[in-house]
Amino acid sequence: VLLAAAVCTKAGKAIVSRQFVEMTRTRIEGLLAAFPKLMNTGKQHTFVETESVRYVYQPMEKLYMVLITTKNSNILEDLETLRLFSRVIPEYCRALEENEISEHCFDLIFAFDEIVALGYRENVNLAQIRTFTEMDSHEEKVFRAVRETQEREAKAEMRRKAKELQQARRDAERHGKKAPGFGGFGSSAVSGGMTAMITETIIETEKPKVAPAPARPSGPSKALKLSAKGKEVDNFVDKLKSEGENIMTSVGKRSAEAVKVLTPPINMESVHMKIEEKISLTCGRDGGLQNMELHGMIMLHISDEKFARIRLHVENEDKRGVQLQTHPNVDKKLFTTESQIGLKNPEKSFPINSDVGVLKWRLQTTEESFIPLTINCWPSESGNSCDVNIEYELQEESLELNDVIITIPLPSGVGAPVIGEIDGEYRHDSRRNLLEWCLPVIDAKNKTGSLEFSIAGQPNDFFPVQVSFISKKNYCNIQVTKVTQVDGNSPVRFSTETTFLVDKYEIL
Repeated sequence: VLLAAAVCTKAGKAIVSRQFVEMTRTRIEGLLAAFPKLMNTGKQHTFVETESVRYVYQPMEKLYMVLITTKNSNILEDLETLRLFSRVIPEYCRALEENEISEHCFDLIFAFDEIVALGYRENVNLAQIRTFTEMDSHEEKVFRAVRETQEREAKAEMRRKAKELQQARRDAERHGKKAPGFGGFGSSAVSGGMTAMITETIIETEKPKVAPAPARPSGPSKALKLSAKGKEVDNFVDKLKSEGENIMTSVGKRSAEAVKVLTPPINMESVHMKIEEKISLTCGRDGGLQNMELHGMIMLHISDEKFARIRLHVENEDKRGVQLQTHPNVDKKLFTTESQIGLKNPEKSFPINSDVGVLKWRLQTTEESFIPLTINCWPSESGNSCDVNIEYELQEESLELNDVIITIPLPSGVGAPVIGEIDGEYRHDSRRNLLEWCLPVIDAKNKTGSLEFSIAGQPNDFFPVQVSFISKKNYCNIQVTKVTQVDGNSPVRFSTETTFLVDKYEIL
């Protein structure tokens, strides 16, 4: 019977110990403290016995992996079990050091419980232990997916209600009336102010982009008095810095660059358009495009009523065979013949103060020449390690990709990769076993680059490679060149915001 499994120092101090039979803490600490004194340095044994127990052990750098068993236990089985225990530890710990073992103690205890139950060895291997401790559950995935859907629906409903409240407030202000009260906040004036604050807050959370800081209101407002807490936090941080503490800023490099790239134009005109494209792409590691799907949309936002009856002049220079589709209320014939987006009924107006999708397009292909950015990952085994060469090439030279991150998975439990040559920078995420290759810009001047590194592993360990980027130029060359009024055909000033994002970009 296996009594206990422990990782201890050479002095016999227990770092983590799991007892498989009823034992007191003092008993196990006493057994482990006695263990180093029983070993004879001159002999090459992997076990040592006392009158009551047998220690089966394996040195691991400055530590020992020790199994404490009864004297009539089968030592061959115990040695086999010891080997499995010794292989489990590097699976969860980067280094065989005391603080690393302590940090992952619970992971190790759960793994130990999978190897031994009630003192007897279970018939498991390392892969099964990994699967059991991960506890991957299909029901949990389904539950999370349902919950995320419900949250999205609730947010959409919240935004819709907020827009209704905001519209009601604006209508009331336009007609010179007091804003109507909602939900018993007290007087109508107070409720109008609260409504405005709630709606503005909700609509701000809807935007994924970082908007410019709003101007401080001139009048006194208790509801917006959030500056005091902020000052306290700033003072606390300054105090820590003055005492020599190193404070990490919460905004990382990537988010800072994303802010720089995605900051909307400050001078938003009364007629504003968002042109957004999302790409979903899957490639094979040996070349060949398995599937590429691109969805784009033009969203129109009008903030002034006098520009509500307009037409958008669209220039479509796409040569890849993209499929276009207009909104049901848009005059399809006008768009087909003159490339103009206008309402079927010219007397009607576009909605005010809301984003309206007027044109969307879709491109689905398996044509390799359409891939915007090709990734070639080439792992080759050399002895116990694997040399990985990975390169990118921008196929679509008109694009400018910002904040590009190419994520390469790494095998677990083998330490950090040794980087050879690299264009750009890299980050090693040891917790998630990922290597992130970071490139601020890829464009026609910087269309190719490569990274070389070596690490222990098999070629399959380095897939799937994933790519993410942000671009201010769209892939399908569809732009709004002019906006004119329906009456008189006079031109209207407008602003445009173009974004090209990644939904999924994988090399399998």
